Amino acid sequence: MIDETLIAQWRAIVGTEHVLSMPTELDAYAADAALQDLPPEVVVRPGSTAEVAQVLAAANVFGASVTLRGAGTSLTGGAVAIVRGMVLSLERLRAIREIDPYTSTITVEAGVITGDIDRAVAEHGLFYPPDPASLEWCTIGGNIAVNAGGPRCLKYGVTRQYVLGLTVALMDGRILHLGGKLLKQATGYPLIQLFIGSEGTLGVVTEATLRLIPRPLVWTTALITFPTVEQAADAVTTMLTHGVLPATIEFMDDVTLRYAEDQRFIPPGTMALLVVEHDGPNDAAVRGPMAHVAEICRQSGATGVHVAPDEATRQHYWALRRAASLSLTKHFSKKLSEDIVVPRSAIPTVVREMRAIGKQYGVTIAVFGHIGDGNLHPNILFDSMQPDRLVHVAKAAEAVFRLALAHGGLLSGEHGVGVVKAPLLEE
Repeated sequence: MIDETLIAQWRAIVGTEHVLSMPTELDAYAADAALQDLPPEVVVRPGSTAEVAQVLAAANVFGASVTLRGAGTSLTGGAVAIVRGMVLSLERLRAIREIDPYTSTITVEAGVITGDIDRAVAEHGLFYPPDPASLEWCTIGGNIAVNAGGPRCLKYGVTRQYVLGLTVALMDGRILHLGGKLLKQATGYPLIQLFIGSEGTLGVVTEATLRLIPRPLVWTTALITFPTVEQAADAVTTMLTHGVLPATIEFMDDVTLRYAEDQRFIPPGTMALLVVEHDGPNDAAVRGPMAHVAEICRQSGATGVHVAPDEATRQHYWALRRAASLSLTKHFSKKLSEDIVVPRSAIPTVVREMRAIGKQYGVTIAVFGHIGDGNLHPNILFDSMQPDRLVHVAKAAEAVFRLALAHGGLLSGEHGVGVVKAPLLEE
């Protein structure tokens, strides 16, 4: 139990209204996208880096457990206080400190919504590429904590490639100021990189300076269907080894496509679908590469290559991919959304073996994700919450993780480890 003396100290630091302890208040912090019904003992909502540091220092003296929380969009239980204690919510740290077009940087507090960052810099002709699926809700602090990615990361890289500076509060109350508006940094240990992906285990990121790049002005998108996963994977490899680097190459398997609401672009017998997008400064810069992609895919056995003739069609293609997760939930009452990364060459085998795992444990596994960088999202689909069914779901998830490891992969490409994958982290 957290000592009342400590709670009083926190109230003095952040204000009584920002220390929450009523059951109805705590319920709002009891879940993320993976775990639920695990309320903390107390929630503290600091409003500045200094307050974060003071709150942590007080917790450290009393030995109180601290769970960090941004927007609660974590898919691994990372934002849930499984040991109760205190949730440190960074929801009040919402300031965009500075946009500097001269250095192509933006400095923001950790609670800023990721999608708001790109919108804020667009008027300056600049671009923040990382685009996790939850970019309209997730925060940059959470993105940094798990090294978040998204579809555009094939061409542009993940969060790690865009962090130039950090302000970090340590558990004992010290504050670190790391890096700055510098594209080149070769002084001392790379501490910034140590904090990225550490999921709050080393300190609390309260502020970040991010690198920006010139904004693309034109996009062209193709939807491409294949009779086998192997042919789709072969097409991707051929693209990436023959002078083509699309902005995105997204993959959907036949199980995902079976439950898609929009079937107009999916011919019978389709076992794999790719959404490929190029971007650039003008039409000429994207037309040629897309024509090359179309030819490669036809030679690899594609049954259909549909380059969007207009923006409305392009949005239809993306809606098919973006709605993949939601479409599955309309057919199955429960879904466990997972995240693995494997060498691209292993994707056909991994997808095939995941089918066998589904049959073994009596669940349906749909797979979609970022095939260009080997980042797959197996979705384990089921209906019943009965204990025996949940045991099978847990075993299927563990089998999927072990399958990734067996093929030289890792437990996560962008969601992080959190609580769900922690038992396998050592392996």
